[in-house]
Amino acid sequence: MGKIIFYEEKNFQGRSHECMSDCADMSSYLSRSQSCRVESGCFMVYERNNYMGNQFFMRRGEYSDYMSMMGMRESIKSCRMIPMHRGQFRMKIYEKENFGGQSHEMMEDCDNVMDRYHMNECQSCNVMDGHWLMYEQPQFRGKMMYMRPGEYRNFKEMGMSGQRFMSMRRITDMC
Repeated sequence: MGKIIFYEEKNFQGRSHECMSDCADMSSYLSRSQSCRVESGCFMVYERNNYMGNQFFMRRGEYSDYMSMMGMRESIKSCRMIPMHRGQFRMKIYEKENFGGQSHEMMEDCDNVMDRYHMNECQSCNVMDGHWLMYEQPQFRGKMMYMRPGEYRNFKEMGMSGQRFMSMRRITDMC
C-alpha cells in the first residue's frame, strides 16, 4: 500500500491532503499543491485532473518544491498509485499506430529504441505484464508516460500528440 501527502505550500507548509489510492481531482481538498512527501510506494502525479497533462514519477522521499525541481508549469491536480508488480515484465512496442509497422517484445529496460531496435519511434504498445515508464528521449529523459497492463493503440488519442517515445523502463519493487 502506498501513501503520499500533498501540501499547499512549499516546504510542507499549509493545508495537507493524504492519498493512499488514486485521486482524479484534488481541487476539492487543496487549492494547489507545491510540495509532497511519499511515505511509501510509488505514484504518478499529473498537472491536470483525471490523470491528464504532464506526468511525473514519484518514489519514496520528500519533495519540498517539486514545481521548480521538475520544471512543472502547474501544481499537481491528480495522482495515481502504482501497484507493486513482482512477476515478469513484458511489453510489445510498435512503430506505428494500431499495432502497425515493425514490433519488438521487451522484458527489460531499453535506454534507446533507435540503437537497440532501429525504430525511429514508438506509436503504440501492448503491456502484457508489469508497469512501465516510457520517455520521449533516450536514456530515460524528457516527458514520461505511465503504462499499466493494457493495449494502447494510439498515443495521440491519449493526449500525447507529437510525442514519440525513445526509451522505456520497468517500474520495479524498489520504490
